[in-house]
Amino acid sequence: MSGRTPIEVVDLALKAATAYDRDDLAVRLAQTRQRLLDPAVRVLVVGEFKQGKSHLVNALVNAPVCPVDDDVATAVPTVVRYAESPNVVLVGETAVRTEVPVEQLADYVSEAGNPGNRRGLRHAEVGIPRSVLAGGLCLVDTPGVGGLGSVHGATTMTALPSADAVLMVSDAAQEYTATELEFLRQAARVCPTVVCVLTKIDLYPDWRRIAERDLAHLAAADLSADLLPVSSVLRLHAVREGDQALNHESGFPLLLNHLRDRIVGRAAELATRSVVHDVRGVALQLTTAMGAELTALRDPDRAEDLLSRLRDAKRRADALRERSARWQQTLNDGVGDLISDVEYDLRDRMRKITRDAEAELDGIDPMLVEEQFVGWVLQRVAAAASANFVWTNQRARWLAGQVGDHFADDGGGVLPDLHAHDPAAPLSQTIPLEFGRPEAFGLGQKLIVGLRGGYGGTLMIGMLSTIGGLALLNPISVAAGVLLGRKVVKDERKRMLERRRSEAKLAVRRFVDDVGFQLGKESRDVLRELQRDLRDHFTGCAAELSRSLSESMKSAQRAVDSDRGERDKRIRDVRAELDRIAHLATAADALVDRVGTTR
Repeated sequence: MSGRTPIEVVDLALKAATAYDRDDLAVRLAQTRQRLLDPAVRVLVVGEFKQGKSHLVNALVNAPVCPVDDDVATAVPTVVRYAESPNVVLVGETAVRTEVPVEQLADYVSEAGNPGNRRGLRHAEVGIPRSVLAGGLCLVDTPGVGGLGSVHGATTMTALPSADAVLMVSDAAQEYTATELEFLRQAARVCPTVVCVLTKIDLYPDWRRIAERDLAHLAAADLSADLLPVSSVLRLHAVREGDQALNHESGFPLLLNHLRDRIVGRAAELATRSVVHDVRGVALQLTTAMGAELTALRDPDRAEDLLSRLRDAKRRADALRERSARWQQTLNDGVGDLISDVEYDLRDRMRKITRDAEAELDGIDPMLVEEQFVGWVLQRVAAAASANFVWTNQRARWLAGQVGDHFADDGGGVLPDLHAHDPAAPLSQTIPLEFGRPEAFGLGQKLIVGLRGGYGGTLMIGMLSTIGGLALLNPISVAAGVLLGRKVVKDERKRMLERRRSEAKLAVRRFVDDVGFQLGKESRDVLRELQRDLRDHFTGCAAELSRSLSESMKSAQRAVDSDRGERDKRIRDVRAELDRIAHLATAADALVDRVGTTR
């Protein structure tokens, strides 16, 4: 028994659940089996623009799967997984899947071929036959995040909770920037494993000093992530030439070992522990009824006390299935409060952005710095979206724990797999921030405005000067007309500047309002989905518990109603059944022992 694999243990438990007519337990085990058959381990490769992320992925799988060039940047996330033969599938915003030739991948995932993701793709999936991917490793090459201060950074942040690990890529040209460290802090809060990769060490002889400074920054930020220096160029050349020494110098053997042992191995360990928990739970449910029957068979005089305790437990289990159950109230109230808090936090962040943007506009001409200003606002909004998302994710997990603890007080189970929850992505729809076209005020317009203002000044001063015997047009009246004309032109230029500022402020307010509206809707959707997941999970646990207690009551009652001869025979049968279930639990325990010895 101790040599069984996790899938074999699950199959054994499925047979037991089916044999004892526990279809509810069989459904849970079928889900467990499905998770084992899909061993994908998602590893996100993230970092600033042009840090060598795509080159790193290519070097890991020893294949040019991601487009790489000095002028090429990734525009669409590229998922690289194992396949028997090379293939590329594009996934659109509506989840429509389209297969394209492998050689056309760059036309869809790079900024050159798909600038700003105008084709509207969620991601591209690349399948290749590589042994490094055969164990379930799935690499995701993401667009440059630009730290938390970018739209790509906000979108990448939403994918982190569904990832098993993150490879944070930064080249050896300089030490970590403030935005990179901030992204690492946020990523460490929502992802179980973060690994830092220092790339391009072949280009920078002083990379060791940069690595030391990066480690110091990580320590100062209280981040325990490992730092692995690598060279993708050396790795690809070493593999091509079969040079083991050069391959070792590239640093990739350490990175591959880290992926295999710390990430893929850890995911397998977590999957095994999940199997053990589910199988143990099934064994406990099956044992409950048989244990009650065996107790009643052994001591019929105490059977009535046992039945009374079982009835009380059954009433408590049935109460868990009611809408008025305490855990239901905790969940509903918690989600309502959380939605309110998240919306308030988001509105507060957006209002601060609006105030700062308007204050900034008061001192600049939007027409002269429109591109820089729009980029600055987009960065601020994306940073706010990311911070709000991380806070929402942390609060949601805290709420799930509160509900789980409250449910456990009544004899329930544990939390569902919230790690696999796929939240909506902030800024998933493109919302433009554009200023209106400014009024033309060239030399011709200035002459017309100046002449219009100067004419009145010349006429007024000229008429006054005629009193002194001067002509209508004289040096004084002409000079007055020029001065007044210049003032009118200056005032018109100031009026147009204020109008541009006013229109820019209106555009910023409209943009921030639209983004806040969209993010608020997506946050509510995420929390409502979390509420449904927790509700369904705990309702299922309550139903399983109630059915187990019902079976226990029936078994105990049968034991009471049976005669002495039947009781003796049934005791032997029940003991044999309990031994078989004990062997099932032993097989599950053996999985834990093997996981512990292989760590």
